[in-house]
Amino acid sequence: MLRPTVALLALAALLVLLASPGRTVAQDKKDAKQESKQENKQDAKPAESKQNGKDVKYTAEQVVESVILIYGTRPGLEQIRRNGIEHGRITRTNTEGATEESEYERRFVRGENLEKDKIRLDQKLPTMEYSLIYGEGKLWGLINGAAFTPRQDAAASFISQHHHSIDSLLRYKECGSTVTLVGKEQQKGLDLFVLDLTDKEKRKTRFYISARSLRVLWLEYEEGNPGGVPVKYTRKFLDYRAVQQTLVPYRTVLLEDGRQSQESRVLTITYGVKVSDSIFQRPEG
Repeated sequence: MLRPTVALLALAALLVLLASPGRTVAQDKKDAKQESKQENKQDAKPAESKQNGKDVKYTAEQVVESVILIYGTRPGLEQIRRNGIEHGRITRTNTEGATEESEYERRFVRGENLEKDKIRLDQKLPTMEYSLIYGEGKLWGLINGAAFTPRQDAAASFISQHHHSIDSLLRYKECGSTVTLVGKEQQKGLDLFVLDLTDKEKRKTRFYISARSLRVLWLEYEEGNPGGVPVKYTRKFLDYRAVQQTLVPYRTVLLEDGRQSQESRVLTITYGVKVSDSIFQRPEG
């Protein structure tokens, strides 16, 4: 259980964050500088207090529960983000440095846990349009009204993005995941809580959380084919803004072994919009 002082600090920080929307970061080389600047302005860390002259250490659960308060509280997130629609742009960069841009629309209905979520991702590329649909723990595709089985890499990318996410941390209890506080460290001039999350399928994600603002700044995980060399993925979260009393990163950057492979920018996002269950259903035949 959180100490009252931690809850008060987190709640006070939430009010500050909701009153101050984020701003866009234009260039990758400014990311670290921008993060440091914003973190210095937002001091919401559950700072280790002293009782009877002794330092009080925080547990993994206390840190995560404080993060949940900052992002909108558990009841608030469950109610406000029960469904919604998100529009944005994705820029993918291949190993040769060539880029491809696409637009996307993401519609979702929140389930009891990540496995029971329903998600439909419609993507519009220069040469084609298709949808990826997730429900009941399964993924399938739709193109020109016909269902298809997504390529293994596309399916793996979709599932990874869903399970190695900020949502997996905010909903760790609902998903039956365990959290471990690795410790505190300093990187890029930022004081960080480093925390590991392991879900029921033994997928492991490491989160780097600002000790000042309690925002998730980036996460890391490794994946690869059985017997192959694992790839280290880093997902950075930038340009945080308040959306319907919850905190949302409007820019996400994905790196593979240190090379940027994808950048996503949210254009609009609205929670509480009715989403028909029919868009998640597989066509007959």
